[in-house]
Amino acid sequence: MDTFFVDIYSVSIFILQFFKEAFSGPFEFKEIVNQCYKVGSKSLALVSLTGLVTGIVFTTQSRPSLSVFGASSWLPSLVAIAVIRALAPLVTALIVAGKVGSNIGAELGSMKVTEQIDAMEVSGTNPFKFLVATRIIATTFMMPVLILYTGFVGMMGSFLNVYMNESTSFPAFIKSAFSSIVFLDIYASLFKALSFGFTIGVAGCYQGYNAQNGTQGVGRAANLAVVISMYLIFIEEITIVQIINSIR
Repeated sequence: MDTFFVDIYSVSIFILQFFKEAFSGPFEFKEIVNQCYKVGSKSLALVSLTGLVTGIVFTTQSRPSLSVFGASSWLPSLVAIAVIRALAPLVTALIVAGKVGSNIGAELGSMKVTEQIDAMEVSGTNPFKFLVATRIIATTFMMPVLILYTGFVGMMGSFLNVYMNESTSFPAFIKSAFSSIVFLDIYASLFKALSFGFTIGVAGCYQGYNAQNGTQGVGRAANLAVVISMYLIFIEEITIVQIINSIR
């Protein structure tokens, strides 16, 4: 139990230090852009495939249930609600946690155990600002972009399925799909995206930056970065859904 509270204290100090470094100059704009590119490029292919498959499969699985009640025309609306409110944010966050979070943990962990971070401090460079702050900012602000992209790809997959089965035109599909979507749904998804991205960045950077015990510690940092970030993502998802439903 004592270790748990010590870890909470350490993470809190880590997050406070991030905000201090993130909002104080000099700013590492070039490295932030570089990390944003890495987050996007590492996730794009897997996110594209997952989004497309999610849209097609969810549409296929939902059609029989709606057909029983003669409500097949509601299919685009049902898919849009599911994808925009839940599937796109959650699926994207889990993919990024597994792909990017583990990479951050392993990368920083390797630099930590090989004393590269200590060397940066000796050379006068602020390693926390350059290595940690830039990565957390990148994951936080790239997550909304990836989630919007996942939602778009998922809806295109759903449209292909609906078009092949019901010959529904694209304008009719879009009109039906977004008839039940309100701005609150968009804002909630973007808020989830920022929360999930920040969580993934903090978990990966914290585990990597505090890695110990050589190569074994690097593997442990990468593994914990994924496990902890996914665990927190599920908690945040439940919490945000409850808050949004109370507002709705």
